[in-house]
Amino acid sequence: MIIQNDLKDLRAQLERSMMPHEIDMAMELIAKIRDLKKQMNVVVLGHNYMTPDVFYGVSDFIGDSLGLARKAAETEADIILFNGVHFMAETAKVLNPHKTVLIADPDAGCSLAESITAEDVRGLKAQYPGAPVVTYVNCTAAVKAETDICCTSANALKVVESLDSDEIIFLPDAYLAKNVAQKTNKKIISWERGKCMVHEQFTPRDIQAARRQYGDLLVVSHPECDTPVTAESDFAGSTSQMEDVIRDSSRKNVMLITECSMADNLRAVFPEKNFVSTCQTCPHMKKITLPKVYEALLNMQYEVTVPDDIIARARKAVERMIAIG
Repeated sequence: MIIQNDLKDLRAQLERSMMPHEIDMAMELIAKIRDLKKQMNVVVLGHNYMTPDVFYGVSDFIGDSLGLARKAAETEADIILFNGVHFMAETAKVLNPHKTVLIADPDAGCSLAESITAEDVRGLKAQYPGAPVVTYVNCTAAVKAETDICCTSANALKVVESLDSDEIIFLPDAYLAKNVAQKTNKKIISWERGKCMVHEQFTPRDIQAARRQYGDLLVVSHPECDTPVTAESDFAGSTSQMEDVIRDSSRKNVMLITECSMADNLRAVFPEKNFVSTCQTCPHMKKITLPKVYEALLNMQYEVTVPDDIIARARKAVERMIAIG
């Protein structure tokens, strides 16, 4: 949970990763959005890949997809505004079918979610009868509805190990599937078309070059990266786990192998650390901006809807994921 600072403290926080003129432009909108939230009983969920003004300025809860899914399930607000990409807002709707769920830009998509359809999943289930289906939460509600259980990067291995089967269909992230396969004796059947357009850009050479410059470098990567990249890293895990690893490390120089707003946001948490940039930006996440957040609340626009039958089936898979923890 984030307890929002007053605007003076917020400005000091944003100064660690934003230019003064950017902060000046943001502060007026942040104040307006905060007022609208109070008037409308809105809870704002902010993913770790949001820009600092959205992340710290207007979010009530911040974190990775698993943590935000939990908060979505627990909220008593009338309206949920999800600052993330569309599949995340769909997940919030699945867990809160009777609440209004908004997204600031309905075109904020995801290369992973777009790589697979419900029909594809049904085809794989026919090809491998009896094999349980695990889907990474980065997929549409329609795909989740064809799933036995969802997972996140934080609990993927735990979910796989919880299933009473030696053969698991793991969708849609091919690289996350490879990283999980290295840590389990179960046979992992993956979907080779599924890759994150941000994380597939990183290579081991990026890390090797940085290590030559910084002798004490801590390299933390996301398991949506390919296995040669995670093998070259000191740690691979979810965005929430990344923060814990950095906190526990005495190394000053940190290289995050993930979407670059993660480092921008963590600069405010760890001002004593030097974040070595390898900036790869998600064009979908960056469609969520303060002006769009304001317009979404002001006009109650871009409501996320999911058919009732899809909600009923997808909810089981998501709730099983949350129960695993």
